[in-house]
Amino acid sequence: MAPPIEISIPTTSISTPPNGKPFTLYNITLRLPLRSLIVQKRYSEFEALHKNLHSLVGAYPPEPLPEKSWWRTSTANSPERTEERRAGLEKYLRAIAEPPDRRWRDTPVWRAFLGLPAGSSTQSGISLEGRIPAIGLREANLAAASDPGTWLDLHRELKTSLHEARVALGRRDGATENSARVEAGSAAKRALIKAGNLIGSLSDGLRVMKEDGGKLGEGELRRRRDLLAAARVERDGLDKLSSSFAVAGGGVAAGVAVGRHQGVASASERAALMGNNDGGPSSIGIVRTSTGRRVLGAPLPETERTRELDNEGVLQLQRDTMQEQDQEVEALAKIIRRQKEMGLAINDEVNRHIDMLDRLNDDVDVVGRKLGVAKDRVKRLDKASMDTITTTAPPLSEGAARNMPEIEQEDNSTNAVRQQQQQQPGGGIIDAVLLLIVRGVLAGVQGYAVLGWLMGKISAALVWTVELVLLLLVQPGGGNTNHHNG
Repeated sequence: MAPPIEISIPTTSISTPPNGKPFTLYNITLRLPLRSLIVQKRYSEFEALHKNLHSLVGAYPPEPLPEKSWWRTSTANSPERTEERRAGLEKYLRAIAEPPDRRWRDTPVWRAFLGLPAGSSTQSGISLEGRIPAIGLREANLAAASDPGTWLDLHRELKTSLHEARVALGRRDGATENSARVEAGSAAKRALIKAGNLIGSLSDGLRVMKEDGGKLGEGELRRRRDLLAAARVERDGLDKLSSSFAVAGGGVAAGVAVGRHQGVASASERAALMGNNDGGPSSIGIVRTSTGRRVLGAPLPETERTRELDNEGVLQLQRDTMQEQDQEVEALAKIIRRQKEMGLAINDEVNRHIDMLDRLNDDVDVVGRKLGVAKDRVKRLDKASMDTITTTAPPLSEGAARNMPEIEQEDNSTNAVRQQQQQQPGGGIIDAVLLLIVRGVLAGVQGYAVLGWLMGKISAALVWTVELVLLLLVQPGGGNTNHHNG
């Protein structure tokens, strides 16, 4: 059993007549298995339907109409009131269309209210689909396109219209009789007009959905705009083919001449748009010409710059394009040469720095070796200074006297080593400076040693003097004490 028609009122719209007050239109959506319809009705039309159904059936529908309040504001100025009435009217229509009781939906008043064909049954949605006329009112199309779900249904209807136009043009070009060609051309024109109306409504619907916000995301809006742009390009191409003359039989030369004079579609464009004559898709990469021969590779598509040019204009455009490309290549070559020069200069600078680093490394090695020699000399000079302090210190013990020959031998060896180092290249100045420093140090050390020796002698003399004074003072006192005691 075929599914019933799905009825809903998803949206509303405000209509303002030229000489009247604005009123609210309720967009009734009839969703069928393969297409959808939009019917716009006022609340007064719902009231008339309610009364007519009662008069024909003898009973009111299962769901009452939303009450009309005379003291409330108009729905055109109150969104809350509009939404409340929309929900009530949708519930009212579903109560008639969905229950098993068919008394109200089998009446001609109900079918006329929804715009269904007379004598049809609303129980079978598929049987009605071929008998319902296409959506022709622009307001109804806009209302349907403003809903995300019905927008896709209208786009499907648009693709069907374009396919019908393509098939009709194929029949027109393949017909041998004038009457058949005229009939096919008229059918193609009707389908293209319908497609044009649908494209306009779908474009307006996308604009409304974008302004409302929240219905569709930015990505989905972009995808639907791309679908609409592709359909518009296809419709323009088919309209161009529809304006051309059909070429058949002995009128080939005349038709080609007229086509060239009026700038109509060429054979390659017709093949690209039409595909096979039966309306099906053509083989990819194979184009059939009017002479029946096959040409491998699809022809290049026209662009906005070449569509309005003749052969000489296209040739001049090609020359200008090649000249622009040559200029761009020359500018690119200048940039590359400049970058090459910069790279060579950077390479020279890097090599120069590498040489400087190598020389610095060699100098560091030389300085390191000289520092090692200087450390050895300082050690020897330190030892020599200690020996000098030992020799200049007053009176030496017997052990020190016995070690004097050894110290003299070491001094002699030190002097010999010093003479050898002075003979080395670059050692004269350093040795002279070091010798001056060492001599100053030795002189200071010797002076310090002599001063220490003198201070020691003076302190010893003072000690002896103090002891002598104490002895002299103690003896008289001791004698007096003994005398008194006796």
